[in-house]
Amino acid sequence: MSTLSACRVVLAGRFSISLSFVQEFSMGVRLAVIYYSTYGTNHQMATVATEAARAAGAEVRLRKVAETASDEVVAGVDGWKAQADRTADVAVATVDDMEWANAYLFVAPTRFGVMASQMRAFIDTLGGFWAKGGFANKAVSAMSSAQNTHGGQEATILSFYTSVMHWGGIIVAPGYTDQSIFKSGGNPYGYSHTQGEEFSEDRLEAIRHQARRLVIVAEKLI
Repeated sequence: MSTLSACRVVLAGRFSISLSFVQEFSMGVRLAVIYYSTYGTNHQMATVATEAARAAGAEVRLRKVAETASDEVVAGVDGWKAQADRTADVAVATVDDMEWANAYLFVAPTRFGVMASQMRAFIDTLGGFWAKGGFANKAVSAMSSAQNTHGGQEATILSFYTSVMHWGGIIVAPGYTDQSIFKSGGNPYGYSHTQGEEFSEDRLEAIRHQARRLVIVAEKLI
């Protein structure tokens, strides 16, 4: 048994602390990375963020939101179907995942300046979780992508943060807190990617930095 574990046992016994309190006391960052990706860009971003968050010490669940388009529509677009097949083994996000987590990263492409409807459909299932304060005082961040540089990437992230304010969550934007933000395009609201462009090392590092920063802030809020 580690020294820290032994101390928890002694504390629980000596002061009759409940098991639930001990679990809360010892709880680390549990990050839910929730993404939607039609062709793979946002899936790749979410995967990089997941790896960085785990390296920073967080326990992470990578989850995709359910597809709302019909199987016939998806099958009719080669790239869309290929991505669906590649990620068939990724678990679909549920309210249970939100209950489990104490920090959240949402990753989704822009559609006319707001998150893709698949992500918004999932968010619309979280009314009960929100109503009981599920997001309150928890760290939340977001990333996005668009077809071109001025295709609504920043607007998508900012519009999503309005929902976070309604939830009472704590917005954790990357800001200008690392040189990678400048080198990857300078978006202080959250990493955003232009579809079809290479994931250069500077861009990957910007994703990693945002994930690490989210973990660091979330740890302070636990």
